[in-house]
This record gives sequence, structure tokens and C-alpha cells, in this order.
Amino acid sequence: MPFEPLFIYIESKSALTLSDEEKILIQNTFRSKHLRKKQYLLEEGDVCKYMSFIVKGSGRMYSVNEKGQEHTIRFAVENWWLGDYESYNFHTVSLYNIEVLEDSEVLMIGQNKLQELRVAIPAIDVMVKEIDKKGIAATQKRIHSSISLSAEERYDNLIKSYPEFLSRFPQNMIASYLGISPETLSRIRKNMLKK
Repeated sequence: MPFEPLFIYIESKSALTLSDEEKILIQNTFRSKHLRKKQYLLEEGDVCKYMSFIVKGSGRMYSVNEKGQEHTIRFAVENWWLGDYESYNFHTVSLYNIEVLEDSEVLMIGQNKLQELRVAIPAIDVMVKEIDKKGIAATQKRIHSSISLSAEERYDNLIKSYPEFLSRFPQNMIASYLGISPETLSRIRKNMLKK
């Protein structure tokens, strides 16, 4: 599997250049995996042992409530990471399922191996710190959006921030991500087309 997207990602996030030796170490540490559409990276009740960098494909993390309704927590596409951060970092049982939505290629790394790379490769350490900072900011925005904005405003934000989501993910999953029913999403889209 090509590691070039991961190398580019690490260098762009860290603003540091990887040496050939560091690239070899990364290739020898990450595990590559091919997943078919609808295959799971993680199932509710398991511990998240790997963070996955998506080279090709897409996925989502979601929970299912007692009524059987799905609640999409996050989506991920190429050059994004996918995993349950809480379960991964604290070795707790996950409340979430993570499935790929297209045939996907991922590069996976366990927590101990990631810590070893952070010590050995400065660019990896900087990258992880950047991901953490951006992740916290994104979570704050998501919480603010869900408690302060109307359904229309949340959909408008999604279109502006991640327009590719509309073509990559089914409408029912987008509705679930926005915390609205598919019918409400359909109505919002019709009203926006009229404007």
C-alpha cells in the first residue's frame, strides 16, 4: 500500500521534513489493511486498539440507542483519522461502531507503537499535538452547533465546511450526523433549492 499520503500528511501537519530513515520506520510500524464496504473497524463493546489513517475510502463512527436509532458521531474521508479516541487512549470499552462506507485502504497503528514513533520521530509528535488541538476545537464547534443552531443552520454549516460529504454519504446518515430526521433534512434541502 502506498504510504506517500501519510508522509505528506505528517509533513504538512508538523511543518517538518521526514528523513528516509524515518519513512522506513513509519512503514515498518504501521499496519496496512484493506476493508470492504460495510466492514467494521470497531464494534460497540470492543476496545479500540488502533487509530486508522484513511488512504482511500471513507467511514463513520456511530452509536445505536435502545430504540435502534443510529447517531452518527463523525465521518472520515481520505487523509483523515478514524478511531474512538476515548477507548484508544484509556483502554475502555467503546460505545461506538466504526464502519467503512466504501472499499477502503487504511494504515493502522496501536497506542504503544504510536508512542514509540512520537519519541523517535519529532514530526509525528508535532502532528499528534496538532491533531489533538484541532480535534478539541472541532468538538467544541460541534457541541455549540448542536445546542445553539437551528437544523437549517447546522445543514448550512455542513455544506460550507464539508461539501464533499453530500456526495459521499447517504442522506439518512447526514441527517443522523445533524441530529435530525431524514424527513426534516429532505424538507430543508427542498426549501434551500427554492431560495
